[in-house]
Amino acid sequence: MRIRFLGSGDAFGSGGRLQTCFFMEAGDFRCLVDCGTSSLIALKREALDPNAIDMILITHLHGDHFGGIPFFILDGQFSRRLRPLSIVGPPCLAERVSQAMEVFFPGSSRVQRKFETNFFELEDGVSMTVGPIRVTPHEVVHPCGAPPYALRIELDGRTVVYSGDTEWTDRLIDAAAGADLFIAEAYFYHTHVRFHLDFETLAQKRFQLDCKRLILTHMSGEMLDRVADLSVEAAYDGLEIFL
Repeated sequence: MRIRFLGSGDAFGSGGRLQTCFFMEAGDFRCLVDCGTSSLIALKREALDPNAIDMILITHLHGDHFGGIPFFILDGQFSRRLRPLSIVGPPCLAERVSQAMEVFFPGSSRVQRKFETNFFELEDGVSMTVGPIRVTPHEVVHPCGAPPYALRIELDGRTVVYSGDTEWTDRLIDAAAGADLFIAEAYFYHTHVRFHLDFETLAQKRFQLDCKRLILTHMSGEMLDRVADLSVEAAYDGLEIFL
């Protein structure tokens, strides 16, 4: 499995980084995990064909995590995409995407496309298999108008977990259990705020996380100022790893 961090930044472009988007590839299957508003730019900058993406997985319904979907869909329409697209995420996902499309490009959600767009909405703790992926959502703590999830993704014999945005919750322990890779938000270094993880808290809880590898992402300027001193791997835009 190949994973490339297309966007590892926060909502506000700290450090010039793009918003959250991870590319995953196994065999001839390709998907995105989260699709912030800069994701289409990131794909094209990395010479990855958006029309080759089979699926988009979404953790929660904030713009820096799902706001790139309208642009992705419209790009597929204008580039004559034919490949079906599955979009998997929290309840209200289809409605919120449609609303976003209408705000950005009125009438666009009602246009007949030449490719199927299928939405699958997850339920907390219930595993769902879509194509070759098995995904299990774990509800976390990050208000966004719909349940926010950490996602446990099983593909090609590997397990990757992404925390999404959340303050510390023991649901992360369950989500990360036995994972090959846990990608965790570390928004701040030592500043404690509601609804977001900070590095000090994550470091204190590390012994409870039964994962083979931990990579930090979604970092603010405070974190980026300290990233060279970290004892944990930290993502950057363009980082590529293999599992």
